[in-house]
Amino acid sequence: EVQLVESGGGLVQAGGSLRLSCAASGFTFDDYAIGWFRQAPGKEREGVSCISSSDGSTYYADSVKGRFTISSDNAKNTVYLQMNNLKPEDTAVYYCAVGASLSSWYISNEYDYWGQGAQVTVSS
Repeated sequence: EVQLVESGGGLVQAGGSLRLSCAASGFTFDDYAIGWFRQAPGKEREGVSCISSSDGSTYYADSVKGRFTISSDNAKNTVYLQMNNLKPEDTAVYYCAVGASLSSWYISNEYDYWGQGAQVTVSS
């Protein structure tokens, strides 16, 4: 059974930092990617970042470039999203997801399994 479990969300003031974790288990894709998405109330789910298992390539939405960093610890089967200089517009539920052979990392339909989400709230 594939499981993705997010942790590390919370409430932080603008300018602060949080680190999200996504513990993954149960999938056997040879070539996969783990992405982070977020969804704010009344808005569509949007791609935030992605990391590829094959070569470690990373991808970011323009809105988070320079502030967010995605990384992985293969020994722990965990992917992290370090979020610095947070802004109120970063407030959302953050989801991690895993997919195989993605053509477009930022399209949610390309991912096969999703975590339950972690709330991130940034106060002004």
